[in-house]
Amino acid sequence: MINHFPPPKSIPSVTNYSNLKKLILLSRFLSFVLLFVTSISISEANDFESLLNDLGNKSRSKIKIAVQKLGELGNPAALPALSALKNKHLAVSEEGKLVILNDSETEGVGALDGKKLDITSLKLRKPRINNSVRRHLSTALAKLKLNSNDRAVRLEAAQELLKRSSNSVLALVETSLEKENNDDIKEILLLVLAKIHLQGADKNKRIESINTIKKFGNNDFYSVLEELLKKNDKGEFFEEDSEIRESAASAINSIKKRQVFVDQIANLFYGLSLGSILLLAALGLAITFGLMGVINMAHGEMLMIGAYATFVIQNLFLKYFPSLFDWYLIVAIPASFLSSAIVGIILERFIIRHLYGRPLETLLATWGISLVLIQTVRLTFGAQNVEVANPFYLSGGIEVFNGVVFPYSRIAIIVFVVFVVTAIWLLLQKTSLGLQVRSVTQNRNMASCMGISTRKVDMWTFGLGSGVAGLGGLALSQVGNVGPELGRMYIVDSFMVVVLGGVGKIAGTVAGALGIGVINKFLEPISGAVLGKIIVLVLIIALIQKRPQGLFALKGRSADN
Repeated sequence: MINHFPPPKSIPSVTNYSNLKKLILLSRFLSFVLLFVTSISISEANDFESLLNDLGNKSRSKIKIAVQKLGELGNPAALPALSALKNKHLAVSEEGKLVILNDSETEGVGALDGKKLDITSLKLRKPRINNSVRRHLSTALAKLKLNSNDRAVRLEAAQELLKRSSNSVLALVETSLEKENNDDIKEILLLVLAKIHLQGADKNKRIESINTIKKFGNNDFYSVLEELLKKNDKGEFFEEDSEIRESAASAINSIKKRQVFVDQIANLFYGLSLGSILLLAALGLAITFGLMGVINMAHGEMLMIGAYATFVIQNLFLKYFPSLFDWYLIVAIPASFLSSAIVGIILERFIIRHLYGRPLETLLATWGISLVLIQTVRLTFGAQNVEVANPFYLSGGIEVFNGVVFPYSRIAIIVFVVFVVTAIWLLLQKTSLGLQVRSVTQNRNMASCMGISTRKVDMWTFGLGSGVAGLGGLALSQVGNVGPELGRMYIVDSFMVVVLGGVGKIAGTVAGALGIGVINKFLEPISGAVLGKIIVLVLIIALIQKRPQGLFALKGRSADN
C-alpha cells in the first residue's frame, strides 16, 4: 500500500526570516517612540495645567516660579492668564478654579477652557504679586508674544521691551532677532540690543549700538546719548572714551536733523487736515457771501447743527441698531447736510430775504440768530460737550515715520473734503442751477432780465451753503468733541478764507483754506497758537492791500463795479 503525502511546503529562507525580524523590531521601535511622545505631551499638558493653576497660589514665590516656567514652555495658551495677572484681572475661586475677569469685572471665563462662568455664584479672590513677580511677568509675556504668529502681537512685545530693556532679556532678544522676518520689528529689536550693549564694557559693541541708534532712533534716545556727554563738577566727562563721545554727539545731530524733517511732514499733514475742515466751513460761506453779499454771522452755527445731527444719528444707531453702529456715518452724511440746509433755507426765507441791501441790519440779525441757535442747543442737549465716537474703520492710524502717526479720521476727512469740493464744482459748472447761480453772482439784474428767479436762486444757494457747512460739522465731530460753541471757533477763519481766496470763487476758497491751515500749523511751534493766528491775519491784510479782490478775482460786470 502506497501512502501519498502532500508535497512539503517551501521552507522560508534565512533572508525572509531576517526581514521579518527587522519589521518586528521597527514596529516595536515606532510604538515606543509614539508612546514616548504621547507620554511627553501628556506630561507637558499636565505641567502646563499645574503651572497655570499655580498663578492663583497664595505664595508669591510659587507664582513667580509658575510665571517663569510658563514663559520657558512657550505655550501661547498662557498669554490670557498671564496678561490678566499683570492687569489685576485674574481671580481664583475657593475650589481653586482660575478665572479671567473682564475690564469691569462683571463677567469671567475659565483660564483653562475659556468657557463663560457665572461669577456671581463664585467666591473669588485675587492673587497678590510684588515687583519681583511683575518683572518675571513682563519677561514671560515678552517671550510668549515674540513667539506669536501675529505680527501685531510681536510688535507690541518688541515695543514693551524697548521701554524696559535690561540684560535679563538679552538672550531672548537675540534669539527673536534671528528668526524675525518683519523689518519694523527687527528695527525695534536692534534698538533694544543697542540700549543693552550701550551699558556694557565692550567698546566695539557700544560704538555699534550708537550707530544703530543713529540709524533707527528718535527723540526718545536723546537722554540715553546725552548721558555719554555729561560732565562732573570738575568739567571732566563721565565717559572717558573720546571716540564714544564723538559717536554719541554725531548720533544726536543726526536724530535732530531727521526729527526736523519728520516734524515738517507731520505739520504739513495736520495743516492739510485743518485746512480741509476750514475749507468745508468756508465753502458754503463763499457761495452765499459771493452770491448775495450777505455777512451771515450765524454760518458757524450751521457747522454746529451738522455736528449735533451726527450726534443724534449716532445715538439712534446705539439704541435701535447697535449691531450696525459702525456704519452710522453713512446715514449721518445726508442727515447733517439736510438739517443745516433746512435751517439755512428757513433763515433766508423768513429773515435774511427781507434785509437785502441793509448790511448793518443783516449783520445784527444773523448775530442774534446765532445766539438763539446756541441757546436752543444748550437747552436741548445741555451746555456740556458731547462725544461722537469714531467707527472702527476711523480708529487708529498709520505710522508713516518713526513716531509720526497719521490718524485714519484725518485721512478720511481730507478724502471726504476732496469729494465734497468736486461735487460742488460739478454742481456749479455742469447743472442748470449752477449756471443760474453763476449768472446771479456775476450780474443779478441781467440774470433777472433773462427770466431767472433770483429769489429762488438765493434760497437754494443759501441752503446749499448751509448744508456744506453742516458737512463740515460732521467732519469736526470725528476729530473732537461737539459743543454749543463749536461754530464760533471757525467763523472768523472762514471769513478770512473767503476774503483771501476771492469772493465766490471755489478755487480761491480751496487755496485760502489750505494755505491758512498749513501756515498756522507751521507757525504754532514757533510763535504759539494765538500769535500764529495774529501773524496770519496780518499777512492776509497785507495781501488784500495788494489784491483787494483776493487771490482769484471774480470776473464780470458786478465784479468790476
